[in-house]
Amino acid sequence: MEFCPTCGMLLQYELPHMDRSARFYCPGCPYVCQIEPRIKIKRRQHLVKKKLDPVISIDSLETAATTKERCHKCGFDEAAFVQVQTRSADEAATIFYKCKSCKYQWNEN
Repeated sequence: MEFCPTCGMLLQYELPHMDRSARFYCPGCPYVCQIEPRIKIKRRQHLVKKKLDPVISIDSLETAATTKERCHKCGFDEAAFVQVQTRSADEAATIFYKCKSCKYQWNEN
């Protein structure tokens, strides 16, 4: 969006016509801004993907608090857990568990 530097109104776009190039014009005053027909790219910028850190890492479950929760895989009665709010605030948090014996991971919504 472009605004008129004279009166501050939103500029309107006008299509090119005959020998006139496209332009922006102000509906409230006589301001007109010509649009150049070609844009020159001076340099290309290569985008680099940013490395994302996991929300829950294996290290955070290794040092997390423990609780009496039965492992679904080996039946051991102790697991480390972390609670994370993965959905909207009015919904219950997701609990991620990791068995202290066999290192099996599961979650409860």
